[in-house]
Amino acid sequence: MESGLYLGTLRHRRFSPARHEFTYPLFLAFLDIDRIAELMRISPFAAYNRWAWASFHDADHFGNLALPFRRRLEEDSLQHHVTPPSGQVFLLTHLRYLGYNFNPVSFFYCYNAQGGFDRVLAEVNNTFGETQNYWLTPAVERPAGENRKYRFPKLFHVSPFMPLNHEYEWTFTPPGDRLIVESINYENGQVLFDSTLKLERHDWSRPELHRALLRFPCITAKIVAGIHWQALRLLLKRVRIVSHPGPGRFEPVQTPHFGAAWKND
Repeated sequence: MESGLYLGTLRHRRFSPARHEFTYPLFLAFLDIDRIAELMRISPFAAYNRWAWASFHDADHFGNLALPFRRRLEEDSLQHHVTPPSGQVFLLTHLRYLGYNFNPVSFFYCYNAQGGFDRVLAEVNNTFGETQNYWLTPAVERPAGENRKYRFPKLFHVSPFMPLNHEYEWTFTPPGDRLIVESINYENGQVLFDSTLKLERHDWSRPELHRALLRFPCITAKIVAGIHWQALRLLLKRVRIVSHPGPGRFEPVQTPHFGAAWKND
């Protein structure tokens, strides 16, 4: 596997209590976590841990900033009682653009020592500045051919229009010329919401990065603006707001799904 750029669309659909749907174009970086500093030297408009049109900042992701990224990943996996990745790890994420970053979710695609697609780590962020990691392992995997499909409980407050009593089902295609991530939210066994990330691969090269930047000069600011615009539309449709559980409402526990995970009191 090699690093690259993925361009395409993100579609959201809500089915209850009001129908609501939108599709946005976007692009994401797909970076080998052991080569990020080198990869960000690809263009004078790109940088590592400093301001640029497109920059990668260690502080935009979880873990001890004093440690290399792989070591941070290993520590987090051990805290969740998961075996650390033994092969390449690629991070599908938004960079920081013109100094601004927000990642609703970043995906770490983990490979084994033989080069096989092994597992996924989903790093989920909300607009309250909170983060939750979901290690998606064989404990929550369901048969899906060459794809990876996982069914597991929602453990983290994300949208103010969705409660915690949901179950997720996420499906990942192996990264290749195309990459798809499908997510379904179940509430009491019924589909409440789904999203589809559908992307096509481009080389990690100066011309490709420049084309993406010209098309999406500050994609992360656009995402946050879109979140608030869609929230306003939901309010106008009289969709009920769900209160945040509040600080201190989550505590580490042992679960059969994730090892060390989180629960709502």
